[in-house]
Amino acid sequence: MALHSSHDTARADADRPALHGGGGWHRLGNALKTTVLLAGLTALVLVIGDRLGGPQGLLFAGLFAVVMNFGSYWFSDRIALAIHGARPLPYEQAPWLHDMVARLASRAGMPKPKVYILPTAAPNAFATGRNPSHAAIAVTAGLMELLDRRELEGVLAHELGHVRNRDTLIGTVAATLAGIISYAAQMLFWFGGSMLSRGDNDERGGLGSAFANLGLLLVAPIAATLLQLAVSRSREYGADQTGAELAGDPDALANALLKLERGAEAIPYDRAPATAHLFIVNPLHRGGVMALFSTHPPIPERVRRLRELGARLGARTGGRGGWEYAY
Repeated sequence: MALHSSHDTARADADRPALHGGGGWHRLGNALKTTVLLAGLTALVLVIGDRLGGPQGLLFAGLFAVVMNFGSYWFSDRIALAIHGARPLPYEQAPWLHDMVARLASRAGMPKPKVYILPTAAPNAFATGRNPSHAAIAVTAGLMELLDRRELEGVLAHELGHVRNRDTLIGTVAATLAGIISYAAQMLFWFGGSMLSRGDNDERGGLGSAFANLGLLLVAPIAATLLQLAVSRSREYGADQTGAELAGDPDALANALLKLERGAEAIPYDRAPATAHLFIVNPLHRGGVMALFSTHPPIPERVRRLRELGARLGARTGGRGGWEYAY
């Protein structure tokens, strides 16, 4: 299957679709969410530092929080990619994929993101980066094997939708912060008891301290989950719509989501649960009570909305929109 990818600037501007979502209010909302996430985690880290080390622990936690907040904003994309062992995908290995990303990015009016690949058979993808000028798209080896190019274009357009809608910053920040919270809880579990017992003159010692430590141990993982849920499910619907309009083929993305749901069930991917919300479909085992805490909206509902959007686009254009393919 060959793709017609040679378009001059004038044609690219003319073909650029009218994309919905990602306006000023959406970006402001994401900025506020990011600020709240950073402030909430900072408060939790300070409390844990105070419990672990008193005034000295509080000071250390404060310094750590400053470094953490700086790193979460500027380097969260690199952290997310490194956690999953993503490596840059050379142009020579998949020129058609790079051309597809470049074409979609041009249609969205943004620079071409860097392209990475995750060495796992689990089919999935995610986007990261604090803004369109510092963005990256990561696809798994399993995704490349499972989808045809039409469906893959829909997935890439969805991820570019996240970038355009400025969802990637809050997503990567939430992933970084949730991971730090989980790590802090582990530190509290393993070292909290010994560090909290600092002598008879310490008013923090005793049974009350043990209960406080246990409370933090229970609250920290829950807070990590809430951080992930704070990344609203509505951003997936928004990226679905933006991506479908960008590719001009809502049905392709709907078909891809159905395949990815089955693929994720067959080959779950739990390397970094704190980053599950970054992926286009939930990579973790689902079912039971955990379905209530899913960071993704139900696939059937996403597919239904895409089918309806496809019907509306088809009614307006008299057929499938988007880019032409030659088979």
